[in-house]
Amino acid sequence: MLADAATAGHSAPLITEPSGVLAVLLAVLAIIFWMSSHETLGKVFKVVPSLVFCYFVPTALATAGIIPHASPLFDWVKSFLLPASLLLLVLAVDVPGILRLGRKAVIMLLTGTAGVVIGGPIALWICHGFLPEDAWRGMAALSGSWIGGGANFVAIGKAAYASDAMIALMVVPDVLVANIWMAVLLFFAGKQETIDRWTGADTRAIDDLKHRLAEFQERTARPSSLADLLTILALGFLAAYACHLAGIEYEAELWKIRFLRPITSVIGASTWKFILVTTLGLALSFTRVRNYEGAGASRIGSAMLYLLVACIGAHASFESVWEYRALIGMGFIWISVHVGLLLLVGKLIRAPIFFVAVGSQANIGGAASAPIVASAFHPALAPVGALLAVAGYVLGTYAGLVCMRLLMLVAGVHDVAPA
Repeated sequence: MLADAATAGHSAPLITEPSGVLAVLLAVLAIIFWMSSHETLGKVFKVVPSLVFCYFVPTALATAGIIPHASPLFDWVKSFLLPASLLLLVLAVDVPGILRLGRKAVIMLLTGTAGVVIGGPIALWICHGFLPEDAWRGMAALSGSWIGGGANFVAIGKAAYASDAMIALMVVPDVLVANIWMAVLLFFAGKQETIDRWTGADTRAIDDLKHRLAEFQERTARPSSLADLLTILALGFLAAYACHLAGIEYEAELWKIRFLRPITSVIGASTWKFILVTTLGLALSFTRVRNYEGAGASRIGSAMLYLLVACIGAHASFESVWEYRALIGMGFIWISVHVGLLLLVGKLIRAPIFFVAVGSQANIGGAASAPIVASAFHPALAPVGALLAVAGYVLGTYAGLVCMRLLMLVAGVHDVAPA
């Protein structure tokens, strides 16, 4: 609904109803892609990829009070549109081609994890004079988030005895720094060929996977009928809903098995949903359902994904930068160590920028955003992001505990329990 400017107050967004927010975001996306195809205006998008505008224009609108930073629409898009999109992007995947991507993807994931583990203590050592005395407790929780996700954030926070107030403070660098870094990765996606040529990366496996998908799309391409489009949408949303329900049930059943409870405490229903929908998509890629790629399955999946990017952008804010500048500065130092280590190892093993980006986002963003970054490089690569993110969840608790111990050393604390 449109708020009355005289009574809504400074902080009330102009448009708050989910249908109105959806209309605004779709209009923004349509305008951006119209501009990108324009003969003159399109020159800007050769420098800055469309995805970056899809991210930051909604951020600017939310910061200006046009749309809210939080909306039921955003939750719905993340819960259902993302898995539906993921299924449609995975549908045409070439599983043998993904397997040929090899060890470099795993090496970069582990390097990203190591960068978070050592980056936290370095950031604390540099910024300790500007941070609260018990900031190490909140940073321990943040390490869990940046390696695995929300469940690890809570788990490591409890292990470090972080207060609710400290946890709330750490949400600021968690959201702001991670979102800005994701925008940078989306920018890299538009420059991947230039970056890979500059670094001398070996891109043969990725190029082969893209080429095989392009050949398949060309071979199966056909005009989309109404029946095709409805079937594609039904496939996506039925899979998303079924895997949502199955994820809840799967978590509950695993919790009943005592020795599997440590896994269930880290990998919750939401993560199981992404695991299941990716597995379903991979299974369907071996059937005739894969031929719906020729009718536009991945294009519909990409449209859903761009809407998700816009929702994530709207959730971010420019307003808290100055108020929490010490925490945000700490976060940027931390992420810089993580990125620096990734770039160093990537250069040594001649890893394409795709592996650097997805190895990072699988840690920092988890299953909700790693497929977004992966598909920004190419729709065929979305499953790589999803699978690496799942591995990141498993690593999160263990690596987070190691980071917590290193933070204690820097803080000069010997007992984790508060006095």
